[in-house]
Amino acid sequence: MKVLAVDTATEACSVAVWTEAGVIARFKEMGRGHAEEVLGMVEAVLQEAGLRLSALDGIAAGVGPGSFTGVRISVSAAQGLAFGADLPVVPVTSLEALASQVLQDGIDQALACLDARMGEVYWGAYRADIKRGVTPVGTLAVGPASSVLAPFQGSFHGIGRGFGAYPELHGLPRLVLPPAASHALPDARDMARLGALRLAAGEGIDPADLTPVYVRDKVALTEAERAMAKRPPAVQPG
Repeated sequence: MKVLAVDTATEACSVAVWTEAGVIARFKEMGRGHAEEVLGMVEAVLQEAGLRLSALDGIAAGVGPGSFTGVRISVSAAQGLAFGADLPVVPVTSLEALASQVLQDGIDQALACLDARMGEVYWGAYRADIKRGVTPVGTLAVGPASSVLAPFQGSFHGIGRGFGAYPELHGLPRLVLPPAASHALPDARDMARLGALRLAAGEGIDPADLTPVYVRDKVALTEAERAMAKRPPAVQPG
C-alpha cells in the first residue's frame, strides 16, 4: 500500500508517503504560509520515495478540526492531487492523528485535545483499533476546558496542545500525560498510516465527497463577546 498524506489544519504543515519500505515525511510548524509550502513538500517526499502521484493507492487528507483556513487548504490540496491522478481519498481528523501517536505499546485509550482559541478546546476520545488504527468513543466536541469529559473506565493517555493551553485539563481523573504530549500537533506520518489501514479496508471515497470537519461554525468572538470576556466578574452580595 502506497499512500500520500497531506495536512495543514493546524500550526503544522506536514506531508508523508507511506510505503512498504517505510515512511518519508516533511513537517514544519508555521504561523501561516501553508498554501505556499504544502505542494513543494509533496513533490519532495514523492521524489525521495521515487514515486509518481499516479503510482499511489490513495491520499489521506487531514480534514480538521483546526484553523478554518488551514482546514480548507488541506482539503483543497488533497482533492486537487486526487482528482489529477484519479485516486481515492480517506479523511483523517486532526484528533484521530493525535490519538494514534499514543495508542501503541499496549496503550488503548487516549483523549486528544487541541487549542481551539476563543477560550475553547477541540477534543475527542479514542480507543486503539487493529483494523482502523483508532476508533472514536463518542463524537468530536468543542467547548471550554471545563466541558471536557473522558468517557473511559481505567487510565487513559492525553495528547495535544489543548493540554498545554489549559492546565486545568491536567486534573482529569485517571489521566496519564507524558512529558511531551502537551506540545504535540497532528502529523501526516500518522495520517498516512491510518490512511493505509482504511484504504485496505475499502474506506476510500471520491475526492468530490471529501468534506472539512470544522466542529465549530464560528471563527471569532463578536465585539460584545470580547467586551464581556474583558469585564471583571460581578461581585456577589454577601
